Amino acid sequence: MKIKEILRRKGATVHTITPDSTVQDAITLLVKHNIGGLIVREKGGGIVGIITERDILRQCASETHDPEGTLVSDAMTKELIIGVPDDDLTYVMGIMTKNRIRHLPVLNGEKLEGIISIGDVVNAHLRETEFENRLLKDYIHGIQK
Repeated sequence: MKIKEILRRKGATVHTITPDSTVQDAITLLVKHNIGGLIVREKGGGIVGIITERDILRQCASETHDPEGTLVSDAMTKELIIGVPDDDLTYVMGIMTKNRIRHLPVLNGEKLEGIISIGDVVNAHLRETEFENRLLKDYIHGIQK
């Protein structure tokens, strides 16, 4: 299964925030949309990072833990790990596990196609495995008749 199939199923809606917004603004958006990460974009549209629940927890654990007075640019992950629509599910599982990330922006060139979470990846893997198991069971039952 390819990443583009996961995005087709879940949709390509991506919530974003600007780097000059506050961490409190990010928290508000995460809670409002019931999501775990926001893509950080400049006002001109360029992607500069991602801010996730984990980034916010790290920031809150630091000495300067004021979410109202801290900018997203100070708490976000700047070194973005991305996927592309044609990436294989198994490859993406490996990348997310190796880098210990739970959110993967999907880019097609410079265009943001969507974002997938580790939950999306696990659900897709389960669907794929269930389908393969069903095919194998049907095959075995066909041989036994």
